Amino acid sequence: MTDASHPSACGDHETISQTTSFEPPRPTKPPHTAKMSNVSADLIWEVARLQNAFLVKRKASGGIQFSRDPLNLTNVHSRKYAGFVNDKAVGVVAGENGSIQVISKKVSAANKPASGRTVSTIGVSKANRKTYKSIANQVAKSGYRADLRQAAVARASALRASQRPVKPTPEPKLRGNAAKKAAEKSE
Repeated sequence: MTDASHPSACGDHETISQTTSFEPPRPTKPPHTAKMSNVSADLIWEVARLQNAFLVKRKASGGIQFSRDPLNLTNVHSRKYAGFVNDKAVGVVAGENGSIQVISKKVSAANKPASGRTVSTIGVSKANRKTYKSIANQVAKSGYRADLRQAAVARASALRASQRPVKPTPEPKLRGNAAKKAAEKSE
């Protein structure tokens, strides 16, 4: 069995086995490591404007649309206040034990949702005016989002007002003729 046509008889066995391999050639660089280009915020808004997880539509109220986005200061569904669309977004939410939390997005970590937020807490013991001043400075610092300053302070003010204890309503005093009649009966 030393036939010249048999591959083992010739020295070309390895050459034949390499060319008859059924494995596809491997790429030099895996496809999942290719860098993706960033998508503009305007394109994201146009795609997600009509349907997204934060959108709340109310047909009974004339078709008004609200947003449940925690980074939306006014809860109105609009491009300006949409936190999931903008690279720079600010949210003011109630914290534990009457505190206020200011949430802002990190521009450098736009592709990392878990570590892309900064949360700063303002405690209950801080005076209201100092709270509003610190929120205004934090929102408008170095040109972060100066257009959202008024909305952030208004949201913080509404949160502080909702956290105040409710005073009991006093009993109404009798006035005029009813008061005179009540005084005469008690005598």
